[in-house]
Amino acid sequence: MHIPDGYISPQTAGGLWALMVPVWYTAGYQVKKALNARQAPLVAIGAAFCFVIMMFNIPLPGGTSGHAVGGTLVAVVLGPWAAVIALSVALVIQAIFFGDGGILAIGANCFNMAFALPVSGYLVYRLISVGSQPSSVRRWLGAGVGGYAGINVAAFLTAVEIGLQGDLFHAADGSALYAPYGLSQTIPAMMISHLTLVGFIEAAVTALAVVYLQRTDPGMLGSRTDQAAARGSFRLRPLIVGIILMLVFVPLGLLATGTAWGEWSTDQIRSELGFVPRGMETFAGIWGGILPDYGLPGQGGGFWASVPGYILSAVIGLIVITGIIMLAARLISSRAHKARQHG
Repeated sequence: MHIPDGYISPQTAGGLWALMVPVWYTAGYQVKKALNARQAPLVAIGAAFCFVIMMFNIPLPGGTSGHAVGGTLVAVVLGPWAAVIALSVALVIQAIFFGDGGILAIGANCFNMAFALPVSGYLVYRLISVGSQPSSVRRWLGAGVGGYAGINVAAFLTAVEIGLQGDLFHAADGSALYAPYGLSQTIPAMMISHLTLVGFIEAAVTALAVVYLQRTDPGMLGSRTDQAAARGSFRLRPLIVGIILMLVFVPLGLLATGTAWGEWSTDQIRSELGFVPRGMETFAGIWGGILPDYGLPGQGGGFWASVPGYILSAVIGLIVITGIIMLAARLISSRAHKARQHG
């Protein structure tokens, strides 16, 4: 579901960057009010969870692949604004360190997966679970349906953004400048796989996680007051163990050898179409990442040869994500403390 550089025009990419700036500002303001430095590990763990779960690629019919995102789950536990921050950090680290999603397309990817996904998923969850107790069946059912809805909203927006390029932007000879696919191709290609398979995987992950919280820490699913109290007394150790277990099994994501639809390299585009659109060739590959495709430089092909690089990439990503969020929380807390002292 990541949009690479070159697939969308600078106009589209710039417009989505502009849309995300006020979203990031609002999310930062809301999270600053709701969470303190001691609770920041929850946001870091939420971002880490989303980062790792996106590495579990799922084989799809037609030789492509997809992945869950976990955004609705983070929104259910921490609130939609915290989910925006957590997912944005994860997506930016994916793009900068591993070339997963384009640098120029960060605004588009964040709009789809860090904003539209958790917010729409959370709204569906609230609609189904409003007025229910934390232990209610409506909580995990609402979370599951919300997860299904959220990832399909994100997939639809991605399909529209890519498809508009083929319909709107053409060279003088009539050939596509960027993604050479129209809406009639992108929407069915993206939505069939997400409506029939990926969405249900996202729903299952989200619902099962909420069931686990209902049995172990239901305060995290209660009212805002209950959640604030739970965040202040959360148990960090089980969450860290859960992330470590995900790291152990993350190489399973390598079993899906197909590329996600709409994330092909220029070589793959050339082999399929016989040419590469001029705009795509100009912007594609501007930045390939420090460890491109979550691999080590010079590593061999095959599953086992790719495992060390994949695990190392996951570990590096988790360390960087956690460090950024904890540092930001410390700076915010320090400024707030100084403001209170001078007030």
